[in-house]
Formats: sequence, C-alpha cells, structure tokens
Amino acid sequence: MNDAIAAQRLHHQALATPRRRSPAGVVAWFGAMQAQEYAAARWAIGLRLPRANDAEIAAAFDAGRILRTHVLRPTWHFVAPPDIRWMLELTSPHVHRAMAYQRRQLELDVRVCTRAIDLIERALAEGTYLTRAELGARLARSRIQATGNRLAHLAAYAELEGVICSGPRRDTQFTYALLATRAPGARRLPRDEALAELTRRYFQSHGPATIRDFVWWSGLTTADAKRGLAMNKARSRVSDGLTYWTLGRASASRRSRAGVYLLPVYDEYVVAYRDREAVPHRPPGDAAAGGVATFQNALVIAGQIAGTWQAVRRAGAVVVAVAPARRLSASERQSLAVTAARYGRFLDAPVSLSVSV
Repeated sequence: MNDAIAAQRLHHQALATPRRRSPAGVVAWFGAMQAQEYAAARWAIGLRLPRANDAEIAAAFDAGRILRTHVLRPTWHFVAPPDIRWMLELTSPHVHRAMAYQRRQLELDVRVCTRAIDLIERALAEGTYLTRAELGARLARSRIQATGNRLAHLAAYAELEGVICSGPRRDTQFTYALLATRAPGARRLPRDEALAELTRRYFQSHGPATIRDFVWWSGLTTADAKRGLAMNKARSRVSDGLTYWTLGRASASRRSRAGVYLLPVYDEYVVAYRDREAVPHRPPGDAAAGGVATFQNALVIAGQIAGTWQAVRRAGAVVVAVAPARRLSASERQSLAVTAARYGRFLDAPVSLSVSV
C-alpha cells in the first residue's frame, strides 16, 4: 500500500475534495464513469457531490444531462453529452474488435448489423423513446431475430456507431434515443486531439496511474497511451518498480488520507486501474483472487480497501451492513457513522448502521 498515491487518487477522484457542482460536471471531469449498475453509478456521482441526492442525479439522467452508452470497454459508462461523439469515434473501433468474436457466434455480420441500425434509427425518429424489447419487436417485424444476447449486441453496435444512446427511464425500464436528439451539440475532434483529451481526463481524475492502468481503462493501445502522455507533458515518478504518471499539481489534503468511504461496486477508485500494487483491491491479509472490492461495494479507510458493505431496504428504511476486514477504531466507527448518514441523505431515507466486527 502506497499512502501517498492513495491520498492523491482520493484527491483527484474528487472523493476527499469534491470539485464539481452538477452530475454532468462530475462525469465530464472523469471523461467517462463506469455505469453498468445504474443505482450504484448514481451513488458514485453522489459521493463526489456532497449536497446532491439520488433523485437529482436520476433527473439529470432522464433529462439527458448525463448519458449512458457503451464506450471505452464493452460495458456501459456515463458520458457528458458534449463528449460522447469524439469519445466514441476514438474508442469504438477497439470495442468493436473486443465484441467481434461474440457477434460471429451470434451470426451478426456487418450486413445484419447495418440493416438493424437503419431500422432502429427509423423507429426512434422524431424523438421517440423505446425500450430494448420494443426495439426488438420492431426488428422482428423486418425478420431480424433480435432477442436475448442478439438484441443486446445489436443495440450495443448501434451505440458504438453513434446512432443511439440512453433515453429517459420509463418507470423501471431503460429506453433508447437517437444520439443526435440527446446530444445535438456533441463535439467531434481530430483523432490526436481526442487522444490528448481522453488522456488528460483520465490522468487528471485518476492519477497517479500507470500506462497499463490507462490502457485498461480506455481500451486503447500502449502506443496511444504514450503519445497521449507526451502531448499532455505529463510528469512521471517511479515507485516500487512501477512508473506513475500525473497531470497538474501532485497535492493531497490531510483529509484525503483520513477519510472513510462507502464506495459502490465498480467505482472508479477501484475498477479503473490494472496495476494494484499501490492500492490493492483487497484488504491486507485477504488472499481472495481478484480482491473483494472488484465485484462488491467497498469500504475504504485512509485510501485502503478495508472491507465490504451492502444496503438492505426494510420497510422504507435502509440498513447499511458493513463487514470490515479488521476491528475498527473508535474514530473510524464515528467517521463510518457519519458516512452512512450521508448515504441516507442521498437516498432520502432513514439509515441504520450495522458493523459485523
């Protein structure tokens, strides 16, 4: 565990020192934020906006001030509308290649995908919002078999081609909309400018980080990463045999080192790094493969993964059940109680705290 790197990451990730005033501002600071678990991703934004609540972030999503689409890797991310086109144009070729094998297994060749996109575009014309099942029904009318994984891949293909993105939620269901309708002012950038911009966004929000970290997060090549760092005149330093890169001032507050955080699953603090020496993905002494924090909500204390947690709803209230990997000190328990109360304010629900150790 490298305390200095952990503190700087907490600072740059806007956990210890929130620096944005809106959900869209948080997303734009990162460039993209992983959002495959929608409710957890809203809390990831809320952690970085101390006065925001869940309803405000959900409203921003429904209004199209933040969008959800497949970009960077074959998974969903939140993206700010002005950034969605240049980011897709930069990273979608790599995501297409990552998904190509499964498409072949599903017998989805370019001809089928292109025809499906044309039908989807017509179905969503004039501002219509449709669920994935409704898109599948439209495709079926034109004799394109589109259910299950085939439908998911066709929708993702249309997202990667910059045709569709998220629409507003309809009750509990996601809808799709034409990207041109949801992000009419989206920028397009020459490739080098887009590469420099994505590199800047990542290292300003995630640094210090290694080239392997950025390659994992962005889906781009090592050569791209090196070029992006050179264009940004990034600074490097070696720690424990690894080279870490940073943009901007390498400062972090004392609060960064002392905080207690309830991070959601797939939070950028955990999922956005490939090299795990500086901030391991598991508590000290836990030898579980992959680390407990990879696919669970993570308790983080002083920058270190210190256990897991889950939220259980009971009769309109929420129980935050925390499973620390070690016995917590009195001050840590007090900070944890404050953090749990903040989570309750975010959900606008009464919260009680249960600690197993």
